Amino acid sequence: MPESDFVTRRAIRSATPAPAGPSSRAGRNLPVAIGTGVFLGALAIGLLLLHPVGFLALICVAVVVAVWEMRQALAEGGLYAPFVPVAVGAVSMTVAGYLRGAEALVFAATLTIIAILIWRVADGLTGALRDVGAGALVLLYPCFLVGFAALMLAEPQGRWRIFVFILITVFSDIGGYAVGVLLGKHPMAPKLSPKKSWEGFAGSVVSCALVAGITIPLVFDGGLWWQGAVLGALIAPVATIGDLIESSLKRNLGIKDMSNILPGHGGLMDRLDSLVLVVPLAWFALRIIAPY
Repeated sequence: MPESDFVTRRAIRSATPAPAGPSSRAGRNLPVAIGTGVFLGALAIGLLLLHPVGFLALICVAVVVAVWEMRQALAEGGLYAPFVPVAVGAVSMTVAGYLRGAEALVFAATLTIIAILIWRVADGLTGALRDVGAGALVLLYPCFLVGFAALMLAEPQGRWRIFVFILITVFSDIGGYAVGVLLGKHPMAPKLSPKKSWEGFAGSVVSCALVAGITIPLVFDGGLWWQGAVLGALIAPVATIGDLIESSLKRNLGIKDMSNILPGHGGLMDRLDSLVLVVPLAWFALRIIAPY
């Protein structure tokens, strides 16, 4: 296995001691987590207000970091996704989707799959099928899904669409976390995410429906409160599934977080897991609620 392309298997990161500091019932260092979240939110909103291209650049940086995290995580399970073709392809898909739409996004994804195959086979056939599969997985999750954010950004009122999508999805986490901490008693998926409860899930649904029901008619001409409520009620379970997919992946790989680059949160993918799965739904739904 060539060292030039693949990382060696690292020690299980779940064994790394957690940062010192007060933690909540949900297991977070809450003050640090809040500070990190506020910073990331301010950065995203600032770039979104500044210019769409600034936010597009942020998306490109995020997908490269996500590729790096996913590659490192999969290496813990003996799966080695080629970094260079996946990262270049992820940025190419994002830019192509923004400039030329859905067809360009799909075309760039197809070319990237071919590039991954060629890149890996050029280093030898041993384990190539496994590693090409790992590269394709990373390209699809999260990179291709994130491409829908670029599609949304390029549409009329694109910045508002992005803002609404992020706002509703974030309130899925906020509502679920708050209600789960206060009232959570019945685990939803104890083998995947022991701290996630059915009470917290109900809080996510109510929070998303309420926020979307208020936001949609305020932001979009012709948008109705009940359309927002339905969208919010759909986003909450999809966001929750995104959390559970990430938890399942980490549990199977034997790791606690995707990385440790975000204080109080873990890795970038630990924060994007809900957004990544929700964005295609939000893109499609907002095209119906607020057509061009």
